Amino acid sequence: MQPVKTGVVTERAEAVGTVRANESITIAAKQAGNIASINFQEGQKVQAGGVLVELESKERRGNLAQAKADADQARAQRDDLKAQFDRARALKSTGNMADSRMDTLEAQLRAADSRLNSTEARVQAMEAQLDDLRIAAPFTGRVGMRQVSAGALVTVGVAITTLDDIAKVKMDFTLPELMVGRLKPGQPVLARSPSFKDRVFQGEVTVIDTRVDQTTRSVRVNAVFDNPDEALRPGMFMTVELILDRRENAVLVPEEALVPEALRQYVFLVKDGRIERREVVVGQRTAGEVEITKGLQAGESLIVRGLQRARPGAAAQIVNGGRPNAPNI
Repeated sequence: MQPVKTGVVTERAEAVGTVRANESITIAAKQAGNIASINFQEGQKVQAGGVLVELESKERRGNLAQAKADADQARAQRDDLKAQFDRARALKSTGNMADSRMDTLEAQLRAADSRLNSTEARVQAMEAQLDDLRIAAPFTGRVGMRQVSAGALVTVGVAITTLDDIAKVKMDFTLPELMVGRLKPGQPVLARSPSFKDRVFQGEVTVIDTRVDQTTRSVRVNAVFDNPDEALRPGMFMTVELILDRRENAVLVPEEALVPEALRQYVFLVKDGRIERREVVVGQRTAGEVEITKGLQAGESLIVRGLQRARPGAAAQIVNGGRPNAPNI
């Protein structure tokens, strides 16, 4: 006889997915200008804040210097008027200053304040424009192929290169609507690529779409994979296995021990020396084995061979090292 055993059963769902970078942008100029220098090599890993490209800035630096000089002059004029106004206010308290003069100085001071604010705002705008001539990496990643050369004139929005963060990658795939209730963030995901035949990449579910596609009756799932060696590249096609459930002590029987009858499944057991026919509920199927979710317990004596001669209630004849033979009936 063969005792009913337990083992690990893993439920999986299969799909296909496409790799996306964790973060991905196209590096482009915010202002038109000639490229003064390119500070990266194609395929280079760059750090967040690193300057990738610089545009010519001599003219804008000159304009900024003039704007700062104008602001300094406006500030000096405003300070002089403020000093005059303060003296006039002190004299007015003693009755030695006419109201009309005070009104004039106050109006001049307000106008000076306005001119100063305007020139300072102009300086800030020019400084921001000058900063835009230095195109920096917004995050750590790897640059792609460059589309321009030093000295080239670029306009606003023209692509210079790409920047991808692929230390981690995302993968999108879809699963049937019937699985929605069994999906949750954190579930393990295994992925394989034809480019790496013997390698399995491990990730986990991060996001499950809030909507089901009404046409395909499927839901979009996103998973994240660590990619320290950057083997996975954006756009790669992957086959995906999502682990829906893992049962450590599932009841397992050999596939040949099942006897189908219409829509039901039965097994034959030996109990107290006699054969018992019992209906069971089948779960997951694995290579050569079937999970039994209801009807059997671990350790019960299962008949695997001679099933065509087994009769419920008949005495079991045990031969061949403990395997049940056809009954004597």
